[in-house]
Amino acid sequence: MKKLLLLASLLVLPPAQAETLPEPGAEAPQITIRHAEEKTIYEYRVGGKLREIKVVPPVGKPYYLVPVEGSHDEFTRFENSSLLIPKWVIFSW
Repeated sequence: MKKLLLLASLLVLPPAQAETLPEPGAEAPQITIRHAEEKTIYEYRVGGKLREIKVVPPVGKPYYLVPVEGSHDEFTRFENSSLLIPKWVIFSW
C-alpha cells in the first residue's frame, strides 16, 4: 500500500528543476586592498558600486565605513560588516 501511494505521488508531482546560478562576472564582489598611512583599507564593490570600506588600523579593532545613501562623499561608521560576502581567514600568523 505504501509503495503504491509513493508511486502515485511521484507520478502526480511535477519534475523538480535545478536552480541555475548566475555566472560570476560583473556582479561578483570585487575587493581592492590598499596600504595607506599605517593602515590597511579594503574596498568592497558590487556591480562596480562601492558598498563598504573596511579599515584595519595598526592598533585597535577594524571598523567599516558604509556610504550614506544618495551621497558619494559621506560615510557612516560601523563596528560590523553589513555585506554578506565570504570573508574567510585562510592563513594567519
